[in-house]
Amino acid sequence: MAKIANIELGDFPLLLAPMEDVSDPPFRRLCKENGADMMYTEFISSEGLIRDAAKSVQKLDIFEYERPIGIQIFGSEIDSMKLAAEVTEQAGPDVIDINYGCPVKKVACKGAGAGILQDIPKMVKMTEEIVKSTKLPVTVKTRLGWDDNTKYIVEVAERLQDVGIQAISIHGRTRKQMYKGEADWSLIGEVKNNPRMHIPVFGNGDVYTPEIAVEKKNKYGVDGVMIGRASIGYPWIFREIKHFMATGEQIAPPTMNERIEAARRHLELSVEWKGEKLGIVEMRRHYTNYFKGIPHFKEHRIKLVTEDHIEPLRAVFDEIQKEFSGVELVQQ
Repeated sequence: MAKIANIELGDFPLLLAPMEDVSDPPFRRLCKENGADMMYTEFISSEGLIRDAAKSVQKLDIFEYERPIGIQIFGSEIDSMKLAAEVTEQAGPDVIDINYGCPVKKVACKGAGAGILQDIPKMVKMTEEIVKSTKLPVTVKTRLGWDDNTKYIVEVAERLQDVGIQAISIHGRTRKQMYKGEADWSLIGEVKNNPRMHIPVFGNGDVYTPEIAVEKKNKYGVDGVMIGRASIGYPWIFREIKHFMATGEQIAPPTMNERIEAARRHLELSVEWKGEKLGIVEMRRHYTNYFKGIPHFKEHRIKLVTEDHIEPLRAVFDEIQKEFSGVELVQQ
């Protein structure tokens, strides 16, 4: 049984990764319904929280049905991160997660996210101060290192555990790799199999199928897997992995009707949550996966990603429903 502090997550939990402009409440709702055991908010800027910036504060919104849920914060200043942790605690999450993994230039080059991997003593000190500033369990998401010459994750994980984190999620790439190349799980396995580690170790990177999830579990002994890009526009990945782990068999993929219904519902929730303009724009990255591999779908996809208003989009979904409802899908 994997546990973060006293939060029980089941035998081999599946975690939804925190993803900017993706893991918002509408999408988290669909992932939860399909079996995600633990979810995280999009990352939230510590400076934004302290300044009470509207976009940052809105990301603190969590709902009872999402539990257990972690709110993830990032920043480069220790004092700001401590204050942000206190603000975050008021929102009532189950866990506060620290982002030490975001590779995006505007974050990393300011020494936040994966940028802090260039200053391990500061990373350890910041973590210690945040742990001291909150009663909630603190967890960390990070990468193997800044580049191929600084893959210190085995030692770093141990040091973070020593200052009080309750779990660690590790993406199997360096900052320099961004999302290119293949994730290297061997070092994630080394962290997990370090006899001095006693907190849960979750692996992240390139878990696209149920078979890969099981292979990572068996080969590296991780306590669970965190899924990011494979879930975008495909919340069914969680139920597919769970079914495969329980039975050794593939569950049938979502039918065309299920895909249409989920995408339509996701759009409506997104617009309700963020307003028409932003809700429509941020849905666009999901459509490719919702309707992946559907023959003769290109014309509809173009409409989905170019239309700027909700009423015409509803009409596009009506067209899709009429044309594709009941179409048998070939297993990918």
